Amino acid sequence: MAYCNWGNTSEKNTIYHDTEWGIPLHDDKAQFEFLMMEVMQCGLNWNMMINKRDIFRHCFDNFDYEKIATYTEKDVTRIMNTDGMIKSPRKIEAIIHNAQCFIKIRKEFGSFSQYLWAYSENKTILYEKHGDGYIPASNGLSDKISKDLKKRGFKFLGTVTVYSHLQASGIINDHGNDCPRYAYIINNFPTIKKKRYLEKDIHHFG
Repeated sequence: MAYCNWGNTSEKNTIYHDTEWGIPLHDDKAQFEFLMMEVMQCGLNWNMMINKRDIFRHCFDNFDYEKIATYTEKDVTRIMNTDGMIKSPRKIEAIIHNAQCFIKIRKEFGSFSQYLWAYSENKTILYEKHGDGYIPASNGLSDKISKDLKKRGFKFLGTVTVYSHLQASGIINDHGNDCPRYAYIINNFPTIKKKRYLEKDIHHFG
């Protein structure tokens, strides 16, 4: 089964796959970085994101949401003029706006991680057939979270983008069942098995 073969496409992807992707994440700064990298990816590809990660960190103060929330038009111009940066003022402005929304969730729930993990009862979800490579672009859970985030003002966080974040932050374990990280997550973190739920655009990676 070849689903996790994407982790072998480059050295950076291998490191990301083996040390970050799908590991349950409870640190808000890392949550914000992962989420905003998904925002930057909209309409583009992940290889570009992982290759530009250091540029993003430089532009956005290592994804310090408190600092980003105070950015002005001067910062938008600075970021736009950074060599190698994705030239999208709408996405840059969305990240600034999302930082402000992120802080509001932290104030309401104590942390963004507590808010997000409540949707899975603080357990990593193992959906039926996902370990065999049947992976959707989105599902009912990502629909629900996306709708709530949009109500709270977040931008560029549709259901497909949110599903990708749930995978990356370990709320959904979508490693292939023959991938070492699949077993690592099951053996080291609380998990729950669930039936597939309102899945869309399922592709078989196998």
